[in-house]
Amino acid sequence: MVVKTLYTLGHSLSLIALITGSTILCLFRKLHCTRNFIHLNLFLSFILRAVATLVKDAVIFSHNTDCTEQPSLIGCKASLVIFNYFIMANFFWLLVEGLYLHTLLMVIFSENRHFIIYLLIGWGIPTVFVIAWVITRIYLEDTGCWERNDNPIPYRVINGPIIFSIIVNFILFINIIRILVQKLRCPDVGGNDQSQYRRLAKSTLLLIPLFGVNYVIFVYLNENEAMENYKIIFDLAIGSFQGLVVAILYCFLNSEVQSELKRTWRSVCLTYLSREYRLHSSSLSQNGSEGTSQFHRKSRAQSFLQTETTVL
Repeated sequence: MVVKTLYTLGHSLSLIALITGSTILCLFRKLHCTRNFIHLNLFLSFILRAVATLVKDAVIFSHNTDCTEQPSLIGCKASLVIFNYFIMANFFWLLVEGLYLHTLLMVIFSENRHFIIYLLIGWGIPTVFVIAWVITRIYLEDTGCWERNDNPIPYRVINGPIIFSIIVNFILFINIIRILVQKLRCPDVGGNDQSQYRRLAKSTLLLIPLFGVNYVIFVYLNENEAMENYKIIFDLAIGSFQGLVVAILYCFLNSEVQSELKRTWRSVCLTYLSREYRLHSSSLSQNGSEGTSQFHRKSRAQSFLQTETTVL
């Protein structure tokens, strides 16, 4: 119950932060670029992963019975298929982030516009393996709600690509650190380039969880029953807050996003102040015109009284 409460809280906070960050990246046109489009897809994979986790729990654990006694095994199996797909898609979009940053460094910060390749990696590869997993489940282990992994083949079909993406991302992370250290030590790097590399090095170090460093610890511990409880706590409780961390690092702490938000806030404040100034000016002009007309009426009345007094 403690673990379930923690990962429900983590996924809920992650959903709020990711939806807010996605809205910000979509609203501002100046933020539309290949890098932020990759971030948007990563945010979407985290959102769908969180939703699929919460839906899967609601479907499987909605009744105080065994999974094999669920009213609808089709809906239960469908929730497992969707859950596994979004889990795998999330890991492959983390791999896309690593590939993009590595490519960006290798070609000296020139924008890589092959966005369709990233889409195929992030959403296409998981589709192939999830279909293969469904086929192996049907023919090798079509038992219950597909929640058990007694047969190793379906488990390896779905878990093998995830482990592969984690290992590749970890290798990319090590290589990115090596490239950044070399570029920072290079005497030919100018002031602007050096500050750019330093900023990228700082952001890369902050993004250690995204490159699979935290998952590598448990890659070779899947068969160890003594570490199984620790792995479950780490994956469910701590991993559920990863979407929140991603949204903070990629969106809320992004200097471009902060500058756009500040510019929009200043524009709103200026619009509000100018409107208040116009209303105040119009009020003063109306009061001034009314005072002038009252003065003229008073002057005409005094001259009329003086004329009447003279005649009398």
